[in-house]
Amino acid sequence: MSIITSLSCIRFFTCFFSSFSLLLITGLADTSSTSNNEKGSTKSSEGSGSTWLKFIIIFFGLLAVGAFSVFLFKLWQRKKREEQHARLLKLFEQDDELEVELGIRD
Repeated sequence: MSIITSLSCIRFFTCFFSSFSLLLITGLADTSSTSNNEKGSTKSSEGSGSTWLKFIIIFFGLLAVGAFSVFLFKLWQRKKREEQHARLLKLFEQDDELEVELGIRD
């Protein structure tokens, strides 16, 4: 059950950060004025490349954060599994001292 909740938590944060990053990208809206058409034609092509560059950088940044989050989650999951396995082995290991004290075994 905890795996399902942690995966949904990771998905929520991924969606949250990706939607938040879209708000940070400037230049997606057309804000050029009609009076600057001569200058705007050269600036819009430069601005478009800059916008795509920002978008690609943010996309790969989010991808790296997501991959790092999955890596940390898998590492945490493996550590937790090893701890539970060690607890289980400790629970079922034979304790010779306890058997001798109780008189079950010589």
